[in-house]
Amino acid sequence: MLTVGSIVIRVDDLPRQVAFWSAALDYMPRDGSGEEDDFVLLRPRAGRSGPHISLDRVPAPVQVPPRIHLDLYTEDQRGEVERLVGLGATRVHWDKQPADADYVILADPEGNRFCVVDTTR
Repeated sequence: MLTVGSIVIRVDDLPRQVAFWSAALDYMPRDGSGEEDDFVLLRPRAGRSGPHISLDRVPAPVQVPPRIHLDLYTEDQRGEVERLVGLGATRVHWDKQPADADYVILADPEGNRFCVVDTTR
């Protein structure tokens, strides 16, 4: 049986992306993984289960629309969107988004898109 161990995001500014995703998800660098390298593996701080996020310093243009993105689930969508924007995320407008969508599209500081999904609907 396979499980998702890590989701890899290509980044340009590794320290900035480590700071953003660590704060966004309450993750921390795995022991032995540091910004002096070109790759940082982030793991849940509290030891919760869930996939790791790996940040790989590899120059690559952001693809729009992305071929893959993260859906982050929450029961407090408004609060989480506000918090993430405060951390450096930006809102993304999509003309085809339904008016009653249960998700808000954001982009991290480098433009990598992700959705914040309201799980109470």
